[in-house]
Amino acid sequence: MGAFPHTYIKSTTTQLNVTESTSPDGVPYVTVRGVYPFDAMLTFGCGQCFRFDPKENTYPELYGNFSAWGGVAYGRYINVISPDIDTVIIEGATADDFYKIWYRYFGFDVDYAYINSAIVEHFGGGHRMTLAAFAGCGIRILRQEPWEALCSFIISQNNNIPRIKKIISDLCLRLGQPVSHRGYEYGSFPSPSATYKAGYDALAPSKMGFRAKYVFDAARRITTGEMSLDDVQHAVEAGGDAASLLFKIKGVGPKVAACALLYGFGDLSQFPSDVWIKRTAGKYFDDPKKLGKLSPYAGVLQQYIYHFERNIASDGNIKS
Repeated sequence: MGAFPHTYIKSTTTQLNVTESTSPDGVPYVTVRGVYPFDAMLTFGCGQCFRFDPKENTYPELYGNFSAWGGVAYGRYINVISPDIDTVIIEGATADDFYKIWYRYFGFDVDYAYINSAIVEHFGGGHRMTLAAFAGCGIRILRQEPWEALCSFIISQNNNIPRIKKIISDLCLRLGQPVSHRGYEYGSFPSPSATYKAGYDALAPSKMGFRAKYVFDAARRITTGEMSLDDVQHAVEAGGDAASLLFKIKGVGPKVAACALLYGFGDLSQFPSDVWIKRTAGKYFDDPKKLGKLSPYAGVLQQYIYHFERNIASDGNIKS
């Protein structure tokens, strides 16, 4: 789970109300209440995950007239609907699946209400960071599978989101395990061993360009035991230098490592930076590593900033 302050890690799921049901065509789904704050559109649309897209809400009479976000994670297809900021419907999941997989995947063990109140306390009511937190309320950092997050952000280098999604979708369909949902075929994210065994030439059809050699190097190192993702996770949990382990992989620099650690290893203290985010973050604070009690979840602040600046902010009426 990572070496995070106990003040915002929830120890139990007792505050959640989970109801299991089945759709008319036999697909199981759960309705979970008490998840405040969660917004599917904000969470899946903020650039942290490349396998979910807007989908048709098949049964609005059951789920309400709300948008669905569908995709594959942990080898399973799910549709996710958030009728309100305190409720989530996960189609394709049983109650047992929810507690075993999706509870942690969506970060429902992290107290975002506390994080947001800490932001208000630290910055004050009119500060740009507070406004960004209000606007982004409902974004949660997903805990993706470590290999998928690492590989995805290697592919993301010098790339745009539609193209990243296309590359990953093709890779999963060709090298992953089949995943079906209502007559549509998807693929699980191919494991390091499946990627390595397929060979370097098998990556070319996905059109990932120069990134193919980096993906293949990562798959080779992990498959042969030259490096271990478990060691990276242990370093995160011990507060060690997990990034240095990832730097052994060709093509993994500070930003890719930070993204992999934040979205794949649950290290909320990571603040992935490029030229744009460094310049933009300067409107909010001087250094994300010097935020005091906010530093352990700097990655949450980064997501709020990204969403606010890309989708909402107008410098003509926002105070710094």
